[in-house]
Amino acid sequence: MTRDTYYLEVSYRHGKPFAAYLTLRGSWNVKVGRSEKAGAGLVVDYDAGGLPIGVEITAPSVVSLQAVNELLARLHLQAVAKEELAPLLAR
Repeated sequence: MTRDTYYLEVSYRHGKPFAAYLTLRGSWNVKVGRSEKAGAGLVVDYDAGGLPIGVEITAPSVVSLQAVNELLARLHLQAVAKEELAPLLAR
């Protein structure tokens, strides 16, 4: 089984994570067709065909690794390792 590819981009304000975006499945140049709230501080972006392409993390201070991985499981994607979210989870 191949590993899903993720890319995390974190925005900071005053040295603390303010927001983040987790790009899924190498979908860097795909346009968002719709967005759907997926829990506290999480919004999933889908392409026009309904495939998830990214996760907006709008409240990094309330989002946990467990919450992100539960969301990825619901999207039928592999979990992300703690190290991959380390810049976001540093509080």
